[in-house]
Amino acid sequence: MTLREHLNAIFKSSDQLNLTSGGIAKPLIYLSIPLIITNLLQVTYNLADTFWLGQHSTTSLAAISFAFPMVFFLIALALGVSVAGSVLVAQYTGAGQEQQAEYAASQTVTYSVITSVILGAFGYVFVDDVLGLLGASPEVAPLVADYMRVYSVGLVSVFGFFVFLALMRGYGDTVTPMLVMFGSVVINIVVDPFFIFGFENNPLFGYLGIRGLETELFALTGYAGSGIEGAAIATVLSRTLAFGVGLVILFRGTHGVQIHLSEMSPDLEYGRRLIDIGMPASVEGTARALSINLLLVIIAVFPETVVAAFGIGTRVFSVIFLPAIAFSQGVETMTGQNIGAGKIDRAERTNHFGAKVMLLVLSGLGVLVFFAAEPIVSVFTTDPEVVAEGALFLRYTALTFGFMGVMRAYSGGFRGAGKTLIAAVISILTLGVIRFPLAWIGAERFGSEGVWLAFAVSTVIGGIIAFLWFGRGTWRDGNVTDEQKGLEDETMAVDD
Repeated sequence: MTLREHLNAIFKSSDQLNLTSGGIAKPLIYLSIPLIITNLLQVTYNLADTFWLGQHSTTSLAAISFAFPMVFFLIALALGVSVAGSVLVAQYTGAGQEQQAEYAASQTVTYSVITSVILGAFGYVFVDDVLGLLGASPEVAPLVADYMRVYSVGLVSVFGFFVFLALMRGYGDTVTPMLVMFGSVVINIVVDPFFIFGFENNPLFGYLGIRGLETELFALTGYAGSGIEGAAIATVLSRTLAFGVGLVILFRGTHGVQIHLSEMSPDLEYGRRLIDIGMPASVEGTARALSINLLLVIIAVFPETVVAAFGIGTRVFSVIFLPAIAFSQGVETMTGQNIGAGKIDRAERTNHFGAKVMLLVLSGLGVLVFFAAEPIVSVFTTDPEVVAEGALFLRYTALTFGFMGVMRAYSGGFRGAGKTLIAAVISILTLGVIRFPLAWIGAERFGSEGVWLAFAVSTVIGGIIAFLWFGRGTWRDGNVTDEQKGLEDETMAVDD
């Protein structure tokens, strides 16, 4: 039995999943389980960098705390293209319009490359100016700049891989992307310490119990590592390989939606439609990234230990919120396919089920994090001051995790319905209008604890806003498939 046959015995393939009929719980869970694993593997990239750079120096750890939000910001600006492509593929698949789904996927890949080239150039040229605005210290800023320039050069591959994941998800295949992500993560973990430390004094040899080999390899190569820049090189290399595999899968079309070279010439009308659907999603993602970057302006005035604690805390959040993100993506796909099939009530039940599950699951995880805060932070650093501050951050926020799950679930439903603007408004209200002002005031009055408290309060309010807004039912008014009907004849003409 092959690896894929073993996995198909555990997971449901896209052919076995029926997202538009039958019960809701089983297809959503089967759709989301591979997404959870995929997202966990995605976070492993960041955790590997955080772990190894923590072994490198506290300054490198502080630098990566600045770099990650900037990376997230670049990805968020381009996020709308992948969201729009995923929504269109999901709705056309649900409506049984295979040709339209393939055309949407082909155009999405084209516009993702164009967008990432532009944003990569922006990131490469203006990284120093951004760091100046964020208030990075003279010791940290050069390291962040080195990381971001490498990452910006490789942004086409990084974002292209995200688009591959999104298109496959919209079609309903979440197993294939999980396997590709697994291979990419293994490569990254293997090469990361070598690009960071080189061969001499590489801690990996110590963990593996290998002595003497590092000295011989260093004598042979003379490579002493590139520090934080090496972490960026490792990430870009592994993502480039993964994107190449993803393109092969999409062109073959044996798993998931298929793309065609003949349909990849930029269609300006389709580009406009991608912008109409995707721009609010980019705004939503940008609001999340911008909120973290703005918080760095506040955090930067505190000692380096607080900056490092902030970086570790946000990395822990990225792991804890994996079920919420995966369910949000699963809800997005099921909502899109059911709206495409004209089953609005089923789409609504999917959203409520996802929100309830996330409230319970993440609240339970929050209780565990609350009591195990210090051991969790200790995984990333041995500095006792960073451990104490990071644990404080987690304890302030842990018991509100369930509300983040509720907000994520309903936001996925809004996106699947094509109402990406609503999801964006909720994100801006929560992170910009509520969290940032509270953090600013809290920092002045209560120090770092005021910032941590702002996280907790804004998360609770955001979950309540999402629940109440979804209950209004405005997401039912029109959908992307209806808006795209005029494109059907045009697309079929292109296929002919």
